[in-house]
Amino acid sequence: MNAVGFILWVAVPYAAIAVFIVGHIWRYRYDKFGWTTRSSQTYENRLLRWGSPMFHLGILMVIAGHVVGLLVPREWLYAIGISEEIYHFGATSLGTIAAILTLAGLAILIYRRRTVGPVFLATTAMDKVMYVFLGATLGFGTLATVVFQVFGSGFHYRETISPWIRSVLFFQPQPELMADVPLLFQIHVVTAFALFALWPFTRLVHVFSAPVGYLFRPYIVYRSRDDQRGARQVRRGWDPVQAPDPDKLRKL
Repeated sequence: MNAVGFILWVAVPYAAIAVFIVGHIWRYRYDKFGWTTRSSQTYENRLLRWGSPMFHLGILMVIAGHVVGLLVPREWLYAIGISEEIYHFGATSLGTIAAILTLAGLAILIYRRRTVGPVFLATTAMDKVMYVFLGATLGFGTLATVVFQVFGSGFHYRETISPWIRSVLFFQPQPELMADVPLLFQIHVVTAFALFALWPFTRLVHVFSAPVGYLFRPYIVYRSRDDQRGARQVRRGWDPVQAPDPDKLRKL
């Protein structure tokens, strides 16, 4: 493995992972008020109502497919009865649907952000950079899948890319596994790690802001000025404190 291969398949992944982790910690500690999606729904809702569900549903399918394809060894799938043919059919068909949903949703969101004035004015420079790398990652991944998996003879990435990514995660990198990987897949991997490095400094941090706390927070108690609060009878409790009667005070 030459120096370029070592940089691409060892140095870049570890650098991106380090920036991803440290960047999120830094962002959460020093920029909590900026930890947001910067929602623009109040500016425009018609395009957002179509683009956002399509993109989010598609990207969840893409992530699930990558988790199974890259992190789960194929021997484990064989053990539960999923053969190579079944896996290939499911990955290709569901992957194509996921790619169409994700790219269509992203195209709508980018069109909305570019053509709707208030939304465009609320777009930061980092948003634009994020959209470029996100679009490149999705585009090259889709193109590689179409060229090799749909119309081509198929590329066995579970023999090259999958064991390589697992070797990186287990701190036993094997960069030689990426030497013969087709160029489109290589570009897809590099742009994906670049996106991971940018992640903590963009609106993508909202992925880690699931409102789990809402499930456990206490009830919010609202006080009413009415004597009869709702349909229930007023329960006996402490008698309200009233101001003294002026007539009684005069007699004293």
